[in-house]
Amino acid sequence: MKALLVRVGADTSCGNWNGLADSRTDEFVYVPIPESQENHSQLVRYYNELDSPVKKFGCQLPAWLEKERMHLDPGFSTLTYGDQGQRAFQISTKLSAGDLIVFYASLRDIRQETLIYGLIGLLVMEKIEKAKDVPFNRWSLNAHTRRVLPQGSTDIVVFGQQKLSGRFSRCLSIGSFRERAYRVFPELLDAWGGLTVRNGYLQRSARLPEFLDAKRFYSWFLKQKVELLNCNN
Repeated sequence: MKALLVRVGADTSCGNWNGLADSRTDEFVYVPIPESQENHSQLVRYYNELDSPVKKFGCQLPAWLEKERMHLDPGFSTLTYGDQGQRAFQISTKLSAGDLIVFYASLRDIRQETLIYGLIGLLVMEKIEKAKDVPFNRWSLNAHTRRVLPQGSTDIVVFGQQKLSGRFSRCLSIGSFRERAYRVFPELLDAWGGLTVRNGYLQRSARLPEFLDAKRFYSWFLKQKVELLNCNN
């Protein structure tokens, strides 16, 4: 088994807003990044889909996002994740059926106005397809197939296994600010068997961190008793 750690969701560097979390309950709202490319017109997804879950946290979407298109990826309701370029290459060459893509996000704690870096979901891989090869009647399943893809597209779509994949019912806090950056808690690095990034460094990167012992991480995860949900928010 192999596993990659992937940062997703809007933050101050991409969307200028963070998803929300409640540190008392560990409930959260996953807010995707904005869509940056042209979509097939009938498949566009907008941020106003998040109005209801955001309001449950006593907040509202900022004005600059309300009417914007969102890049809903991963799609937890469809158990898919897409990517392109170097990251797509890494996923395609390193992972196969039964391996893991583990998602985390930077979430704003509504209790303390601080950030929570937390795991929010995972896919146990079923298969990978080139986005351009996904048939028309399945384009709605992922953000990368909702795009109008150029010739030579490197976009891929990963499909997760049913019952083993999904959005977490609660976020699992994994890091804090130390040594001038957000990093995975030392005790978690030990419990997981380590990551390929130095000292658990958490950031958006073309190089995806890999778990050094994926089976050990997955064993740790199963002990957390987190329910897997097939819904986006």
